[in-house]
Amino acid sequence: MIVAVADTHAALWYIYSDDRLSRSARALLDHAAAEGYKVAISSISLAELVYLCEKGRVGEDAYRDLRGLLSDTGGLFVEAPVDRNVTDSMHRIPRSSVPDMPDRIVAATGLHLAVPVISRDGKIRSANLLTVW
Repeated sequence: MIVAVADTHAALWYIYSDDRLSRSARALLDHAAAEGYKVAISSISLAELVYLCEKGRVGEDAYRDLRGLLSDTGGLFVEAPVDRNVTDSMHRIPRSSVPDMPDRIVAATGLHLAVPVISRDGKIRSANLLTVW
């Protein structure tokens, strides 16, 4: 059962035990892992990681590490594809509220799956969505 969608940074901060991840977000992720639940990572986050690695904003191993975790069928994270269900859900999130396309796709993934989005992003959190931070 998928219980949340994590944005790119929330997933990385959890993987690397980064203090920038909020207590609430860490608690949700820890609980999901302990109970055998899944947390979705949008395919757009993988694309964003390629970009962030190329720009030197995250370590070169970030993509490899997240991709490896997504390959573990018994692990916490599961990939959520960007498909027409997600793009249909994008219509429910005004571009004026969440103008960044990857963020809007992550938010729409949460809407489509009817689960909260784990994100520090203020625009995602101020949109009319379930969020955890």
